[in-house]
Amino acid sequence: MTSTRQPPWLSRFARSLSLCSALIAAAGAANAQTVPSIQFNQIGYLTAGAKWAAVSAATPAVGAEFSVVDAKTGQVVFKGNLGAAAEWPLSKEAVRLADFSGLQTPGSYRLRVAGVPDSAPFSIAGNSYEAVTRAAIRAYYLNRAGIELKPEHASEFARPAGHPDTVVRIHASAAGPKRKEGDVISSPKGWYDAGDYNKYIVNSGITVYTLLAAYEHHPDYFKRLGLNIPESATDGAKGLPDLLSEVLWNLDWMLTMQDPDDGGVYHKLTDLIFDGMQLPHHSKTERYVVMKTTAAALDFAAVMAQASRVFKAFEAQRPGLSSQALKAAQDAWAWAKAHPDVRYRQPADVRTGAYGDEELRDEFVWAAAELFVSTGDAAYLSALQPASQKLTVPSWNEVGALGWMTLAHHRKLLPESPGPFSLAKLVPARITALAQELADDWQSSPYRTTLRRSDFVWGSNAVVLNQAMLLLQGYELTGERRMLDAAQAALDYVLGRNATNLSQVTGLGSNPAKHPHHRPSGGYGKAVPGFLVGGPNPNMQDKAQCPPYPSTEVAKAYLDHICSFASNEVAINWNAPLVYVSAALEALTPPPAKK
Repeated sequence: MTSTRQPPWLSRFARSLSLCSALIAAAGAANAQTVPSIQFNQIGYLTAGAKWAAVSAATPAVGAEFSVVDAKTGQVVFKGNLGAAAEWPLSKEAVRLADFSGLQTPGSYRLRVAGVPDSAPFSIAGNSYEAVTRAAIRAYYLNRAGIELKPEHASEFARPAGHPDTVVRIHASAAGPKRKEGDVISSPKGWYDAGDYNKYIVNSGITVYTLLAAYEHHPDYFKRLGLNIPESATDGAKGLPDLLSEVLWNLDWMLTMQDPDDGGVYHKLTDLIFDGMQLPHHSKTERYVVMKTTAAALDFAAVMAQASRVFKAFEAQRPGLSSQALKAAQDAWAWAKAHPDVRYRQPADVRTGAYGDEELRDEFVWAAAELFVSTGDAAYLSALQPASQKLTVPSWNEVGALGWMTLAHHRKLLPESPGPFSLAKLVPARITALAQELADDWQSSPYRTTLRRSDFVWGSNAVVLNQAMLLLQGYELTGERRMLDAAQAALDYVLGRNATNLSQVTGLGSNPAKHPHHRPSGGYGKAVPGFLVGGPNPNMQDKAQCPPYPSTEVAKAYLDHICSFASNEVAINWNAPLVYVSAALEALTPPPAKK
């Protein structure tokens, strides 16, 4: 997955359609989306959290009032007035907002507005999003390479192991003095990156960071969260938290991607061309590691430095991992300093995702921040250049903010110095300023979302959740409630309060996305649950190969069809902020005030 991907695989994909024709036929029915009058978080709301729904203003019979009723008895438990009608320019539709934040009694409810059908049931509870967090992490387990998924852990998604990757060739672009072209290395484990069966260091970087940050920022939450994976702790507090066990499956693979001779890191492990829509064990194509790059080395260095401090507390469970990861990080940093501008260039015979990045300053910032926090060595601070760095919402190719979030969380380690560029002052100030800007956008939006026109790109759903991550950092720094509420609105958006009326997470909600662009889902003939799909993308890079999108409006340019790689692909880096945000909202939302 990446917007730099063009579809060279399409001819192969077209040949593979016979493998999933039934699924595609079924998906056709999903294309004619009809947006009902009430759009809401289809999972539910936290007891003391913000609670919003959007009601279409296009229905003439809609009155000025709304109510919330008990889902079992139909008894009215809350009444309120709808807000004034306002058009969201990105969807070209007018909505009226229902605010029922005042309802803080746990239970199962429906929204009721005169003249339109009641909403589907939703919950109000202190742990409404635990199922979301669990499903989003388990999606990684269901996307593992090199392991049989057994029924006791995978249920109907059990399958044989695919891509053991114990025999991987050195591609010509990756050849060096000791590892020659065609030599064999072993590089097992890891997660399939997206809708395909390849593994990419750059995208693994932001993914693993976000998952480890979720644990590092909210350890108590994850220590109690069981996932029913093969490594699930059986000895209580003595075992690894399940989230960390899952992360290790990919971290162990990443370690194999470093050349032990020089510390450089291969950019990706891949087929030469994308596989068809089939289960992974049916793929028998030869696999290669391709090119060492500066971005891969720095993303690797950042993640390994972070992992060294997170796993330091679990020396008994994984002896030596913390020190191994730190040495790997330092070796990769040294390689990147010696090779500061090796950008990825796709070899002529490789036609899979590139994840090419032309701007590398943000990678240096991120890696330096992680190495400083993990080592205390002030020499890494000189690489930060904070005064010249613009803080932006993180994405796979804009990772500077990850370093800033780490520095903010560990701000007690930052040196105090006079002047405006004191890191101890600058880091929280920059994060707070961006969070304020996002909260302003949320507050002024008719739809109560932080999304702007420019945010509707390939993976727009991940954009809004990465925005939410920064809002949550701002909330922790300031205690400003609207930042927490704006982050809540981001989760509401991907779980159903959006212009498509779909929960954008497979298998979750009363009306979820059903036909993701995802090879295992195509092989099963049904969606693997827990995956965040890309979301509305008015660029529609796949429009020549897919049925017509039901709408071309910016916020509705989404196609729930297996062919739609531009709007309906899944990706590990998109799921990661879903894990972070759903867990952090539960961990940070204050309990209801005592009466």
